[in-house]
Amino acid sequence: MYAFYASELSKQQMYKFLIGSVVPRPIALITSQSEEGLLNIAPFSFFNIVASEPALLSVAINRKEGEMKDTARNILTTKEAVVHVVTEDNVANANQTAALLPPDESELDHTTFTTTDSEMVSVPSLNESSIRFEVKLYQHVEIKNARNENTNDLLLLEIQKVYIDEDLFDLEKGYIDVENVKPVSRLAGDDYARLGETFTIERPR
Repeated sequence: MYAFYASELSKQQMYKFLIGSVVPRPIALITSQSEEGLLNIAPFSFFNIVASEPALLSVAINRKEGEMKDTARNILTTKEAVVHVVTEDNVANANQTAALLPPDESELDHTTFTTTDSEMVSVPSLNESSIRFEVKLYQHVEIKNARNENTNDLLLLEIQKVYIDEDLFDLEKGYIDVENVKPVSRLAGDDYARLGETFTIERPR
């Protein structure tokens, strides 16, 4: 077995280790809005659940050469966003939003996504998402490297309202039909994964 000291790996080497080994990763497609009202859409796979009470999601957004990305800056300014689940039905459009655009240009113009008003936040939601969460900023943690440089923005987002397509949710039992959600996850490079085969192992009681 190969073994590497983290301190001896370059930033790029460590990044490749992480995205190739921590797989599959769920993808958050986040809409946020600038102070001027420009809609930003971007996908993030450093994303997960933090807690159910309070209901918190986490997303870590890498900085580029120390500069905060539009999504992080928008959320820190307005304190709100909408997190959409990426599925087989919207992954092609979600991938298009990963393009590097100037701050005064919206990713919406490069996709076929359409928007709808949100209720609990002022940021628009995307119609082409079967599950979405209207969220507000709960906490911001600046991640620093050994040189005390800001490298990432960790955002904890508190869920205000949940939306899910009716054909994916059993209202009586409170269960989501995960297979029919058709979630898509990130691997490494340009690769994605479908849900694939599932299996059950009963937990010790």
